[in-house]
Amino acid sequence: MKNINNDYSHIKGWGVDADTKNDPTYPIQNRKNGPLKYERKDQKLQDVNQEVLYSNERPYVSAVFGLGPEPSGLNGKLRRYAFQHGENEYSHWLPLLLADRVNAIEGIVEDIKNGKLPNIIAEKGWPAQWKHDKVGLMKKLAIYAGITAGTYFLLTRNKK
Repeated sequence: MKNINNDYSHIKGWGVDADTKNDPTYPIQNRKNGPLKYERKDQKLQDVNQEVLYSNERPYVSAVFGLGPEPSGLNGKLRRYAFQHGENEYSHWLPLLLADRVNAIEGIVEDIKNGKLPNIIAEKGWPAQWKHDKVGLMKKLAIYAGITAGTYFLLTRNKK
């Protein structure tokens, strides 16, 4: 956990709304003592007893946060990389999206390693979709078949 200080100058764009003449919400907000301040005074904070990823735009973790499994494997590395970047950058969100996909694949590999064969068809909800939306499922399967056939064609064609 980082030290709590009031120096946010290292964050690109921090304080751009501090000028009330440039703040479109200023007439609506009832600011009695100037711009809003984000300070913690005598708050009981949740203990941090495992790695928690949080925005680099904040000097500390939120007062209360959810605990899931600690980041691990390739998806954990991708998440750590993403949280080194600001939340307004693609270099934050795209690695997080990729990390979710990698996590799904790592989960399947972990299941197989533990001797459990995952039922991907049921987990994707295809039996329920077959029962309630056969046309939609058939379209989805046709698209998957087309992508698979196209990929196979591109990878196996003779290059001259």
